[in-house]
Amino acid sequence: MSLRLRLSLILGTAFVVIWALAAAWMLRDLRNQMMFSLDQRLVASARMVAGLIDQMPQPLASKGEGTHLSADQLSIPDGMACQVSSLRGEVLARSQHTGEQALDDQRSGFHDQVIDGDHWRSFTLARGEVRITTADRVREREALNRSILLAASAPVLVALLGSLGLLWLGVGKGLAPLNRMRDALKRRSPDSLEPLQVRALPSELQPLLETQNQLFLRIGRTIERERRLTGDAAHELRSPLTAIKTHLQVARMTEGEAREQALAHAEEGADRLHRTLEQLLLLARVEGSLSFDDGVLCSAEQVARLAVQDASHGDSGRIELRLPAGLSDARLDMPAALAVAAVRNLLDNALRHTASDARVELELQVFDDRVCFEVRDHGPGIAEQDLQHLTQRFWRNGQSAGCGLGLAIVQAIVQRCGCSLQFDSRPDGLRVRLQMPLRATAEQEM
Repeated sequence: MSLRLRLSLILGTAFVVIWALAAAWMLRDLRNQMMFSLDQRLVASARMVAGLIDQMPQPLASKGEGTHLSADQLSIPDGMACQVSSLRGEVLARSQHTGEQALDDQRSGFHDQVIDGDHWRSFTLARGEVRITTADRVREREALNRSILLAASAPVLVALLGSLGLLWLGVGKGLAPLNRMRDALKRRSPDSLEPLQVRALPSELQPLLETQNQLFLRIGRTIERERRLTGDAAHELRSPLTAIKTHLQVARMTEGEAREQALAHAEEGADRLHRTLEQLLLLARVEGSLSFDDGVLCSAEQVARLAVQDASHGDSGRIELRLPAGLSDARLDMPAALAVAAVRNLLDNALRHTASDARVELELQVFDDRVCFEVRDHGPGIAEQDLQHLTQRFWRNGQSAGCGLGLAIVQAIVQRCGCSLQFDSRPDGLRVRLQMPLRATAEQEM
């Protein structure tokens, strides 16, 4: 069901209900007023007949019982019956409309009665020595009521139908900006991600247009990120695959020590390829929408020890862990897997640029709501102008043996989890400060 039809049905139903209630109220009041007017006509006619009798030179009783007078003589309107009787019950005069049966005039005022099978509405007025009764048929009243109600209902029905028609046109006109947005989207090519431009939109549709353009921007960034990742991966994986193939071909053509050396080089290439693929998959997961929240919460000390264990590969003597006295056991406000991965990559990078006989230092510093992991190596450092390239994908400093993804992954984790990353290059090595948020104490207890 279209939005236009849905709105028209909802508003149209409300219009019909409101108009029906208003029309029923109006017609009910109209019927009551009409019946009141007809009753007042009976009263006026009875009083008028009483006045005519008072003006007669000869008393009506001298004309004898059962005298029939015409409606003109009694000045009775057409369709109305009139009867004049004495206080003793003798009918002194009556119009021709009453038939053979006399009207019941024993009670003064209004009352309903049946005469010759017809229902009558009558009014009796006592005046001196006579009673004057006027009456009209109920079916004639109902016929008059139906004709009046029909005449009054026709304009109401026409107005209702006109209102529904105008409602249909108004809803269509009101939805025209939404139709323009739809047409603008239909005219776009499938690969177009430029912001949508629609003029003269109402204020209610501006948030929708802005949200739509933000969605296009996010999709564009995602596609561009995937294209860059695919291109970089294809370029970076080509070299280790070529090296592995070359070393295997050499091993096939040689024997002895040369063959063993070629196989060792092929194994090193396979390990490098494996590490590159793992880093690429981790980077894609961090930059994507996959969730790392497994419900596991770790303190800063636990993250530091797990990162040292992963980076040292069993040789923890090369990494010196410094923990401050009275270290808080507050949990990190980020997934534990990402925290460990970020610190591990910093340690891997530091170990790669530090001589085998030197140690890498990892120091923790705790502030009010953050914890700082400072990693220091004793390598040659890095030029000031190259610091901005450290977090770029596949960027390497000199003859580094890494794949150029470790610090890019750290930067992605920083952007995703609200952390901060700082580099400080000195002549005696590079210092990296990674700050992570801590959970509040009240939230931790909950």
